[in-house]
Amino acid sequence: MPTVDTEAFGAPTAAPTTAEVTNPTTQPAAEDARLLPGQRAFRRSNLALFAAGIATFVLLYSTQGLLPLLSADLGLTPGQASWTASAATLGLALALLPASALSDRFGRTAVMTGSVLSASLIALALPFAPNLTTLVVLRAVQGAALAGLPATAMAYLAEEVHPSALASAMGLYVAGNSIGGMGGRLVAGWAGAAWGWRWGLTVSALLALAATAAFRLLIPPARNFRRAPVDARALGRTVGAHLRDPLLLRLYALGALFMAVFGAVYNTVGFRLIAAPFHLPESVAASIFVVYLVGTASSAGAGRLAARLGRRGALYAAIGCTTAGLLLSLTDSLLGTLLGLVLITAGFFAGHATASSAVGRTATHGRAQASALYLIAYYLGNSLGGTLGADAYHATGWSGAATVGLVAMTLATGVTLYATRQARVVSTLQA
Repeated sequence: MPTVDTEAFGAPTAAPTTAEVTNPTTQPAAEDARLLPGQRAFRRSNLALFAAGIATFVLLYSTQGLLPLLSADLGLTPGQASWTASAATLGLALALLPASALSDRFGRTAVMTGSVLSASLIALALPFAPNLTTLVVLRAVQGAALAGLPATAMAYLAEEVHPSALASAMGLYVAGNSIGGMGGRLVAGWAGAAWGWRWGLTVSALLALAATAAFRLLIPPARNFRRAPVDARALGRTVGAHLRDPLLLRLYALGALFMAVFGAVYNTVGFRLIAAPFHLPESVAASIFVVYLVGTASSAGAGRLAARLGRRGALYAAIGCTTAGLLLSLTDSLLGTLLGLVLITAGFFAGHATASSAVGRTATHGRAQASALYLIAYYLGNSLGGTLGADAYHATGWSGAATVGLVAMTLATGVTLYATRQARVVSTLQA
């Protein structure tokens, strides 16, 4: 499975499929039949996955830019409003493994199409939700429906695209994730500021439907897919082995902790900017998600940072950057708050890219399942951190949300220090 949003730059590059469990060496039937640059089908597949990435992450993050409006209109606390964002990522996390198994049984394009189309149709119902409970339930179902795309897209690319062109194809898919992740927040936020949160969700749904239609029209038929039976026992054994691996567990914990900071910050920053002492207009506060683009550079630079400092050195640097941003954001200066947000975003992306890329190198078998478990931990961290951060913001203001992030970074430091100590013990024993 691929990564699932811009937050997933540098994340594991494969999604779990039952086919891989039952036959890890499965390869397309005819490698020379796979797509190459210059071919019309190659361009179409790239553009199709680009559109699918936009649709998925426009929908996944559509309510995050609307949380202050939801809170004001429905009389909700920030914590209650944040459930509209957390429910979607929670549903997606829980559905990743089942969705990957369905793609082995029914085909990659069928599952991807069903995923984004059903989620887009659910999105059309969101503006008519009469209360918070209905909205949260619909968002959870929508998140589960969306899981089919990230659970399947990379498997499709790996089967249909020639290995020499796979990196570029994956890069374009991730670019779609990036634009969708940022665009979903911005478009919904701007439309909501102008016409209300229901119109914000409507515009997001229409944008996702347009991207879904483009995906369906462009995606070439799968030529190398081989149907595979679902082997639940083999999948369970592989997942169980990964959950008993101490190093993988540490990487999963780091992914969850970094994402907890991101959820806590971005679920509450809109509330902070429209409140005292800043009092920014809703439309300006919604534009803060442009800072998200900082992650493009920091995630791309994470590999170079790890090459220079080592993986644990890069993690320490990412933790330090995120922590410095959290502390800087505590000032009552708008410039200080914005710079703090830039540091938090850069540190998050660098830490996530470092931890997630290590998963594929650490797992000696079932790499797809190892990657999926990381993504599950990642999105569970987002749901938990987003909810706790919003509750803390409601109780004590921005200092509460920042404290949730600082606690997460303290735990991440402990995990990394423990890993450093274990590495030194192993090195001493080997010497």
